[in-house]
Amino acid sequence: MVKMILDVDGMACGMCEAHVNDAVRKGFQVKKVTSSHSKGTTEIIAEEPLDEEKLKSTIEATGYTVLGIKTEPYEKKKFSLFHRG
Repeated sequence: MVKMILDVDGMACGMCEAHVNDAVRKGFQVKKVTSSHSKGTTEIIAEEPLDEEKLKSTIEATGYTVLGIKTEPYEKKKFSLFHRG
């Protein structure tokens, strides 16, 4: 699993976040996608890294600008009542 963090310029409200999220969901197989207009970011959780050029063009087709993409391994947080660390 990977987490992709995109810097997205042009989002101003919740509807902007929804437009970006919908575009990503329609174009790619993702586990989760969340956007924040206040942070200017979109976070995507997927099984494999997504094609960055295709991702960029998909989002830019909705009217927003992708300023950067960062990919890192994603570890699902394990929840346990007994092992606090």
